[in-house]
Amino acid sequence: MTVSAGGNMGEERSPVPPTTRGTGVDVAPCEAYLDYAAATPLDPRVLEAMLPYLTERFHNPSSPYAAARRVRADVEDARRRLALVLGARADGITLTSGATEANNLAFAATDGHVVTDAIEHQSVLRVAEGRPHTLVGVAADGRVDAHAMAAAITSQTELVSLELANGEVGCVQPVRELARLVAAERRRRLEAGEPRQLLLHVDASQATGQLAVNVSSLEADMVTVSAAKIYGPKQVGLLWCSDRVRLRPLVLGGGQERGVRSGTENVAGIVGFARALELAEALRREEEARLRGLRQGMEAELRRELPWCVVSGPRQERLRLPGLLHLSLPGLEAQRLVVLLEREGVSVGTGSACAASKMRASHVLEALGMPPTLSQGSLRLTLGRPSTPEEVAYGTRAIVRCARSEMVRLGLDDAAMSERAAALGAAGGRWRGGRG
Repeated sequence: MTVSAGGNMGEERSPVPPTTRGTGVDVAPCEAYLDYAAATPLDPRVLEAMLPYLTERFHNPSSPYAAARRVRADVEDARRRLALVLGARADGITLTSGATEANNLAFAATDGHVVTDAIEHQSVLRVAEGRPHTLVGVAADGRVDAHAMAAAITSQTELVSLELANGEVGCVQPVRELARLVAAERRRRLEAGEPRQLLLHVDASQATGQLAVNVSSLEADMVTVSAAKIYGPKQVGLLWCSDRVRLRPLVLGGGQERGVRSGTENVAGIVGFARALELAEALRREEEARLRGLRQGMEAELRRELPWCVVSGPRQERLRLPGLLHLSLPGLEAQRLVVLLEREGVSVGTGSACAASKMRASHVLEALGMPPTLSQGSLRLTLGRPSTPEEVAYGTRAIVRCARSEMVRLGLDDAAMSERAAALGAAGGRWRGGRG
């Protein structure tokens, strides 16, 4: 079986090569990597841009001599290039160690009440827990109601935080609508003589490279972007801030990043980040269409072969990340499926890599109202720039094979699985996110 870029299926690919022995564990060579939301490989063009700063241009940008000043100029050039892609001014960009630090830094800009939603990344939720906050619920497809978030704003609210797209179920959030409502509340406060600030933070780390990320069109006050999600180096990110934001440092020391983020700059990472973001934007429209076609083909095949499966997320394509498919197999265990698939050379995710590594239940699926017996059988399948039709086709067939082998082990047939899916849909109360 193969899948064309438009999602058509054909003949099956050759079998998986024999397993190879690693450190005491038999692991098949990776035939299909379907977890790009967790990690992307470094683009060779990005590596090429970084290499000089790992070798001959190793100098500390804060040093006074000529070689170091040239490296400092390269850092500032990378900052300008990042800003250009984002439609921002370079002096609004603070370089960080990644999206987690950027999100934490955004929260440090305020002291008051925070409004966010229940399916944000843990780097937002954990910080929100430490201060007065309101978590707004989401619909069963993962979408938040912008008016509900605006209604949660009180006279003490100083920050509203919303991700542009969720990295587990792939829903695109109504950021621009929320931005207009926040701006209206800001005007009201101004007219009423209320001095308390109100800022909007958007975490665009999962959306960058698949959706347009422009600070002007988002109408946000702060935007988070990560290099690790766009085929750039890990442990590099940024927080863009508008003129009304006054950041307070989380890391104290030598005063780098205008005193906001001390520590010797990761020059190679910063230069690589700029190149990765430029490439992501240059390829975005083409990749959006290609990934959507591959994902649609994979989804169609899984629905045909496993007609009782449940697909989460919005029904409208414009409200979904093009390369993400969230699939639930009622009554089956995702952790067992991950192991079985790995033996076939297929790497898949079960949700946020942070939660999956600790075997925690997904807070995203809980917030969607998904019954535990359904969420425990959930796989997150994400495609990326290196994904080929043949690779996606192989992975799709492997998922079907492993699901059916588990059904045999449990003594289940399609009729029983359909009954389970129907019962879970009825028992799930608010859960109506399934598209099966």
